[in-house]
Amino acid sequence: MATAPKEAENAIGLEEIHMERQEPPKGQKTFTVQEAVETIGFGRFHIALFLIMGSTGVAEAMEIMLIAVVSPLIRCEWQLQDWQVALVTTMVFFGYMVFSIVLGFLADRYGRWKILLLSFLWAAYFSLLTSFAPSYIWFVFLRAMVGGGVSGHAQGLIIKTEFLPTKYRGYMLPLSQVFWLAGSLLIIGLASVVNPTIGWRWLIRIASIPSILLILVFKFIPESARYNVSTGNVAAALATLQMIAKMNGAAMPEGVLKEPAKGRRGRFKDLIHPKYLRTTLQPPPPPPPPPALFPPHRLGIAFAYYGVILASAELLERDLVCGSAAPPVQDPGDDSEESRSPCHCRLFGPAAYQTMTISTVGEIALNPLNILGINFLGRRLSLCITMGCTALFFLLLNICTSSAGMTGFLFMLRALVSANFNTIYIYTAEVYPTTMRALGMGISGSLCRVGAMVAPFISQVLMSASFVGALCLFSSMCVVCAISAFTLPIETKGVALQVCI
Repeated sequence: MATAPKEAENAIGLEEIHMERQEPPKGQKTFTVQEAVETIGFGRFHIALFLIMGSTGVAEAMEIMLIAVVSPLIRCEWQLQDWQVALVTTMVFFGYMVFSIVLGFLADRYGRWKILLLSFLWAAYFSLLTSFAPSYIWFVFLRAMVGGGVSGHAQGLIIKTEFLPTKYRGYMLPLSQVFWLAGSLLIIGLASVVNPTIGWRWLIRIASIPSILLILVFKFIPESARYNVSTGNVAAALATLQMIAKMNGAAMPEGVLKEPAKGRRGRFKDLIHPKYLRTTLQPPPPPPPPPALFPPHRLGIAFAYYGVILASAELLERDLVCGSAAPPVQDPGDDSEESRSPCHCRLFGPAAYQTMTISTVGEIALNPLNILGINFLGRRLSLCITMGCTALFFLLLNICTSSAGMTGFLFMLRALVSANFNTIYIYTAEVYPTTMRALGMGISGSLCRVGAMVAPFISQVLMSASFVGALCLFSSMCVVCAISAFTLPIETKGVALQVCI
């Protein structure tokens, strides 16, 4: 039995020569990482993996949702105008957009685990610094840096995807939405208690705690075996697989782990390989124009998702119901500084937090149907259906109704946009091969944040001027996304993860 030569770890250019030299004897049984993962099956290791890597969603949700519950307070403290409040969220996603590509590239080159750890350290550090921001400018800059760190949390999803057997991916990955829901509810609950008492700065400090705790347990999760094999580190991959088999009480496949190492990892030009060109640069469907610079389904999903979150907060803060954008009636005799200011303090009350909580719970409402959809209908058709329903409910939000009715519409919207996000993340993690999976996720995450950067100006600026116009814009984008999703060229349902192009 031959083993990979040590030179392969340092001389990527000679890998093909080394692989030729270490061909096993004729008749020697071999197996790949994919075959080992399928043979070992699902067990205790995957449960631990699900809990630890899934918990990255708690930390990410708290950091992202933080802006929605803090916006009214910083608007009041620094007397901000609408566009200034919207800019905070936009800069968070700008940081996410830039660093998502960088960290995805580095994860394909140097490992998923290392980049995940780095991103958590980065996000926790700058989040804590944000709580000491002396001015609006510093607050915006530091939150942008937090967004950059949070972009690396996607490596947790990649690690889960690469360790799960094929038939479990469609069930376990959507269940990760539970952790995002937990993080969202936790930050809303904390905000309802902390904001009125000790202030938003302490809320940010408390929200950093989950990230710090998770850093301590990352050591229990190994580097992806698929990544190790792609770098030629077969010994490390084999050790990881043996550890998983022992933990699951399962047997390893017979033979020798043998899978060609691929030295060309994390290359941008691989994303436009003919096999993945339409998936990466999917243009709006017929008649097809020249290749677009962004896939509308990814941009539109984030646009709708964060649009719903921010619109919910805006509706509650300003009471923009039934298309009425009229400002609250002011007492003519009130000549205070606050009444003269263009930006009045409109802080959330208990009822507002209750409505946010109910609508947030909607994120998990369609999870069972989402799981059934992606497993039986496939990723593409499932995404097409949920995007179409999202477009419909955006329009229904304009119907004049009671507070309970509005809460119901927001509940369904949160359920639908959550299902959209869930499906596209699973699809992206599955469709690209190991040699460029992290980069593909990074590019996808970056493009998603283009939509997220635009969303605040629609939800927090345009909605105040034209409620119907904002809703129609969101709905139209969702229709384009539904058509785009239906025409995606690759279906990943029940398909084994690829190692290379």
